Amino acid sequence: MSTTPPARRLRLGMPRRAFSQVLLMQVTIAAGVAVLVTGLFLEPLSKQLDNEAMQRALAIAQTTAEQPQIARDVQNTAPTVDGPVQRAAERIREATRAEYIVVMDWRGVRWSHTDLQQIGRTVSTDPTDALAGKEVVEIDSGTLGRSARGKVPLRAADGSIIGAVSVGIAYDSVRARLLSAIPGLLAYAGGALAVGALAAWLISRRVQRQTRDLAFSDISALLSEREAMLHGIREGVVALDRSGRIRLLNDEAHRLLGIDDEAVGTPPDEALGEGRTTDILAGRVTGTDLLTVRGQRVLVANRMPTDDGGAVATLRDRTELEQLGRELDSTRGLIDALRAQDHEHANRMHTLLGLLELEMYEDAVEFVGEVVGDHRATAEQVTEKIQDPLLAALLVGKATVAAERGVALWVSDRTRLPDRLIDPRGLVTIVGNLVDNALDAVAATPHARVEVELRAEGRTAVLRVRDTGPGIPAEQHELIFTEGWSTKEPPAHRERGIGLSLVRRLAERQGGSATVGDAQGGGAEFTVVLPEALAESAPGAALTARADTPVEEESR
Repeated sequence: MSTTPPARRLRLGMPRRAFSQVLLMQVTIAAGVAVLVTGLFLEPLSKQLDNEAMQRALAIAQTTAEQPQIARDVQNTAPTVDGPVQRAAERIREATRAEYIVVMDWRGVRWSHTDLQQIGRTVSTDPTDALAGKEVVEIDSGTLGRSARGKVPLRAADGSIIGAVSVGIAYDSVRARLLSAIPGLLAYAGGALAVGALAAWLISRRVQRQTRDLAFSDISALLSEREAMLHGIREGVVALDRSGRIRLLNDEAHRLLGIDDEAVGTPPDEALGEGRTTDILAGRVTGTDLLTVRGQRVLVANRMPTDDGGAVATLRDRTELEQLGRELDSTRGLIDALRAQDHEHANRMHTLLGLLELEMYEDAVEFVGEVVGDHRATAEQVTEKIQDPLLAALLVGKATVAAERGVALWVSDRTRLPDRLIDPRGLVTIVGNLVDNALDAVAATPHARVEVELRAEGRTAVLRVRDTGPGIPAEQHELIFTEGWSTKEPPAHRERGIGLSLVRRLAERQGGSATVGDAQGGGAEFTVVLPEALAESAPGAALTARADTPVEEESR
């Protein structure tokens, strides 16, 4: 195989690079403008020179006609080559450097002329206007060729018109003046073209840097690829300009943020309202993998500044991941509780076996009754006060986990909640988060206790969760409901600072509220009020829970 590289073919036509195309177009435009301006300047210059020549001819004619001796000589002498009129006209012509001075009588017969043979002959151009008393300026051709002419009437002493005076300026001299001005004009035009070419080169270099020396076809391909990528990826992308206004939203960002194209061109505060999501997009909250809640979605946001002073923010939906993490925590808790119960069950079986071997049958029966009775009493107490099966099952499970952690979980005697919840899964999320928070707060404290109160006031559901933990300082009563805020170390599989924020959002979605205060005897008391949380129908006819309600979220 030959190692000689193939010869490169010479390509004609427009260059491919954006830099080269911009430079070529700008130089072409500058050259075209220079030629156009030069042409536009030469046209009025030519007219100006013609007008100056005609006005000069007219002035010489007026000066000649005003000499009374010439008028008297026209009246009293004959037109001869050495007559007084010819001598006077030649003297004036030589002094003014005119091409010719023709003095004629009222019949149009020449009394003076540069060509002596024309004296005594009729003029070749029509002198009617001048003989009628009018002053005439024109560019015309005669016996001496083309010239700029001025004609005035010749008057006698009494004012009567006895002839006319015609003066011509050689048109070649006018053209020569015009041609002499062209080199200077072209020099100015060339200088302007050079400056324009330099400016075009500087602008093109800037374009080259900004476009990374790409061809227009490459830029078009990049734009097409960008559109396909932005609308195809499963992450939300929000681009902001240097003024902090939204300038781009992809399809996933529309879905995650719940806004449409009308938000483009507006700042995040106007498009999204107040909240942590807005603060992250606006750059008021910094960091990586920032957690935020938008509507019913848990989002992970990252914001990266751009070279033009703007920023690009990416959003990932972590709602399902948070759900799986929560379920994993619950499963781990149940496994720990089952493991402890298994150990306790083995101890009880050993105790029962010992009683049987000692033939203490009545004590064995009493022991089994106490063990079974305690567990049954706990479940019956919960289901008697809380008739919704989801909430009852949640609290029974939480009571088991609390017992294994050494915490007493009580359901208040004031608790009364019928099975008429409109959104039971939403309330499960709220109760689960608050109970988990309370269990974490009282962990490793003496006489740890958590009390749950759930009651219905008409169609309003009121939830209170009290604990005997260290409590929450007054200055943090609102801060704890902020997304991403937490006093605990996050687990390895997920982030903290979402649960309480979601509790408040769920409450506010139903027109309610979520607050925190100090419990009697110490600790914290969380209160959630949900107006119109219960249906008016009879028990058992509760509306189906909304399918889009998120599961339990992260604790504070």
